[in-house]
Amino acid sequence: MATIERIFLLAAGMLLGAASADAQSAVLTFPDLSQRARVTQRIGLTDVTIDYHRPLVAGRKIFGALQPYGDVWRAGANYNTTIEITDSVRVEGRPLAKGIYGLHMIPGASSWVIIFSNNSTSWGSFTYDSTEDALRVRVTPQTIPHVEALTYSFDDPKPSSVVLTMRWEKVAVPMRMEIDTPHLVAQKLRLQLRGRAQTEWQSWEEVANYLLENSLDAAEALRYADQSIQIEDRFENEITRARALRALGRAAEADSTQSKAIAMGSQTQVYSFARTLQRLGQQRAALQIFLQDSRKHPGTWTSHLEAARIAVAASDYRQAIIEIRAAIPLATPAMKGPLEQVLVQLQNGVDINR
Repeated sequence: MATIERIFLLAAGMLLGAASADAQSAVLTFPDLSQRARVTQRIGLTDVTIDYHRPLVAGRKIFGALQPYGDVWRAGANYNTTIEITDSVRVEGRPLAKGIYGLHMIPGASSWVIIFSNNSTSWGSFTYDSTEDALRVRVTPQTIPHVEALTYSFDDPKPSSVVLTMRWEKVAVPMRMEIDTPHLVAQKLRLQLRGRAQTEWQSWEEVANYLLENSLDAAEALRYADQSIQIEDRFENEITRARALRALGRAAEADSTQSKAIAMGSQTQVYSFARTLQRLGQQRAALQIFLQDSRKHPGTWTSHLEAARIAVAASDYRQAIIEIRAAIPLATPAMKGPLEQVLVQLQNGVDINR
C-alpha cells in the first residue's frame, strides 16, 4: 500500500509541476505568458536594441492602479527590459555611454522618470538599486488609443536621431535619442580604411566624399583623395580632390584639378557631376559644365538633356521642350520613360534644375 501511495504522490507532483511550468521551470523551456520581443533601430552606424517581454492589459487598470504612480516599474514583464546602445548617445539631451542597460520607469500622472541602470541582469525591478543608475531623465507621457500588448517602437527616425516610445494601455512614453552621426561614422570609416578596404581606390574616395558632404575635415578628405589617386587615377577621385581643394580655399588648384577630371570622364560621369553641383546649389558652375559637355559630345540624348537644362535656366521652356523631344528617340530604352516624364514636367512649367 505504501508503494502505491508513493507512486500516486509522485504522479500528482509531476502533474502539479507540469501545470506550473507555464510560468517558470528550472530545467525546461515553456512559452511565456508575456511574450518576448526584440526591436532594433540603426541610426547612422549605431544600433539601439530593446529586448523586453510584452504583458497584456487583459481588462485591468494598469498605471495608477496595478502599477502605482511613483513606484519603480520594470518597463515590461519577467526579466529586466534591456536597452543596448553600440555608441554613445544623448537621451533627452543627457549623455549616455554605449553599453547594455536595464530599463526601468517610474510612472506619474503628468511626468515619468526613465532609468537606465548599469545592472541589466535582474528579474524585473524587484532588486532595483538606485546606486546603479547610469542615467535618469524625465519625460512627459501622452494619452493614446488603447494598446493591449506593451509595445516599444522607434518613431520619427532621422539621420542623427530617433524617438523611442513605450505604448501600453492608453499611455505613450516617448524619449528622444540623438547621435553625433557624422563624426561617429567618420571614426568608423577610418577604422575600416585600416583593413582590406585600404587597397581599393573606391574606399579612400568614398570616405573623402563623406567628409566633404558632412563638412568635417577637408584637409583629411584631400589626403584620402590623393591616396585614392595613387592607387588608380580616375575621374571620380580627381573630382573629389577638386572639391576638397575648393573647400580649403585653394580655388586655382581646384579649377585645374576639375578640368583634368572632366577631360578624363565619360559624358555620363560629367553630367552626373554637374547634377551634383546643382543639388549643392552651385547652379552657375553646373550650367558651365553642361555647356562644355554638350559641345564636346553633340548629338547624343545626354547633350540634348544638358541643352534643355541650360534653356530652363534661361526660362526658355519652349527650347527646352524641343531639346527633350530630340533626346527621346536617341535615348536607351531604360531612359525613354524618364525623359518622357521630363517632357511632361517642362510642358507644365516645372523647373527641372531644382
